[in-house]
Amino acid sequence: MGRVEVGRTPARQRRGSDTTPETTLRSTPLDELLTEVLDRVTDARDEQVRWRLLLDAIVTMGAGLSIDDLLNRIVEVSKALAGARYAALGVLAGAGERRLRLFITQGLTAEEQILIGDLPNGHGLLGLLIDHPEPLRLRDITDHKSSYGFPPNHPPMGSFLGVPVRIGEKVFGNLYLTEKTDGDEFTAQDENIVVALAAAAGVAIENALLAEEAARRGRWLDARAEITSELMGDIDRASALELVADRAREVAGADVAWIVTGPAADRLRVEVVSGAAVDVEVLKRAPLRESVAGQAIRDGVPMIVEDVGGAAKGGSAAAVIDLSGIGPGVLMPLGRTDPSEEINAVGALALAWRRENAEQAQDVDLAVADAFAGQVAVAIRLAQSREERQRLAVYDDRDRIGRDLHDIVIQRLFVIGLRLQGGLNLADNPKLRGRLDQAVDDIDDTIRDLRRAVFELGTPDHSGDIQSQVTDLVNRAAESLKFRPALVFDGPVRLRATPEITQEVVAVLGEALSNTVRHAHATEVEVSLSAGSDLVLRVRDDGRGVPADAVESGLTNMRRRAEAHGGRCTVEPATPKGTVVEWSVPLG
Repeated sequence: MGRVEVGRTPARQRRGSDTTPETTLRSTPLDELLTEVLDRVTDARDEQVRWRLLLDAIVTMGAGLSIDDLLNRIVEVSKALAGARYAALGVLAGAGERRLRLFITQGLTAEEQILIGDLPNGHGLLGLLIDHPEPLRLRDITDHKSSYGFPPNHPPMGSFLGVPVRIGEKVFGNLYLTEKTDGDEFTAQDENIVVALAAAAGVAIENALLAEEAARRGRWLDARAEITSELMGDIDRASALELVADRAREVAGADVAWIVTGPAADRLRVEVVSGAAVDVEVLKRAPLRESVAGQAIRDGVPMIVEDVGGAAKGGSAAAVIDLSGIGPGVLMPLGRTDPSEEINAVGALALAWRRENAEQAQDVDLAVADAFAGQVAVAIRLAQSREERQRLAVYDDRDRIGRDLHDIVIQRLFVIGLRLQGGLNLADNPKLRGRLDQAVDDIDDTIRDLRRAVFELGTPDHSGDIQSQVTDLVNRAAESLKFRPALVFDGPVRLRATPEITQEVVAVLGEALSNTVRHAHATEVEVSLSAGSDLVLRVRDDGRGVPADAVESGLTNMRRRAEAHGGRCTVEPATPKGTVVEWSVPLG
């Protein structure tokens, strides 16, 4: 073959030809080859730049970013690597839910996002990738049979590339890339590099999630240590429970937290609330007859409630807390129930989130939160034991003082009284004898007062128990009636009546005695309180009875108080005259 020199034309071509050297050179195969080589070199250089960008992105993704910053970084890098105008990452909801819980975008302005509205819910191609998490590359989105169309005000999009992001075998979400910036479709190279990015992103996301989980565990441990330290110090029970509710709500990111306590799982009361305004007086007198917290206490394990606000009933925490708008919740027993040793959990800790913050509930590690609740229960019991020891120390001091009063002071007063009585026979002055006699009587009264004081020193403080409060009410009524009503206690009233029932009995008895003083014109009043399977309060008078046109506002309140505890209240005529009010509630 002859040699071809670039820039020279053979003579046979020059003669009788209309072509010029320039046109001949452009048409040669060598020029096309050189152009293709240059294009490939350029592509290779671009590809090298993209892979270098990917490596840099992998390094930055492992640089301790928070999960939110990391997800935004992944979307930003994928957009640059694929040369896309728009990029997004759709994060899937929990297991078994076919929806997106988070949708992060790049390329859309804030105004465009506002005009588009809510995030996608997983229809069309987005849903296809959710159901079939495999890479998908299209020249035009609208040509695919699964295309669902765009919402109003959405910018037009043509070319499409979708790649799943996995954490191990689990699909975390999908990367969506649209509108190749050069106007062409996404290439196989684009797909390969985005798939590589998704693999690296999965590892980085898993590490970030593990780091956040470790941080959450650390916060639970710090809160547990703080509460234990506080409870070991000088802190009262109410303040301790408030501290527990506040710290638990803060660490879990919950919107509302509350603690219920009670002598049994079916007789609970909301004691403290964090994150919601409540009426303290309502808390004191609103027992919970039907509560999922009771179930958590009986089972001794944490409970997850999907919709606390929807499941709440009149006898639950909704009776004292506004749970409208509240979605998921977690209830953890404070302690364990051991039937063999008759040890009950001291209560339950409840955490709840508003529906718009429901995703935060999924971040709560039940095992860690349950360990926190168990430690808190131990600390509360230790605090209660400390209070019992302090109370016993007070009783020991009372016993010592009582012994000293009885053995020393009273005996000396008794001797002085005997001496004064002996001096009466020696006194001739009637005035002196009268004064000595009065002094002896005063000493006797003082001895009786001291003996009463000694008895009260040896008795536990019952200022808040039901018998003391009922007796005080009856004594106060005697001042208005000008005579003291008869008072009878039958059965273990003091032992069986809970604080909630005590408050109700005091309120009902006060209303009944007030009605008797104002309207009955009675000469005899009998009050009895008995405890058996039911606690029964009975007030009988011999007055003129209840008029037919009487306003029953007070009686209505008495009936409602009984019905709130599953009891009843009756008002009937007495024989031969008067009125009998009987108020009863069942005892557990």
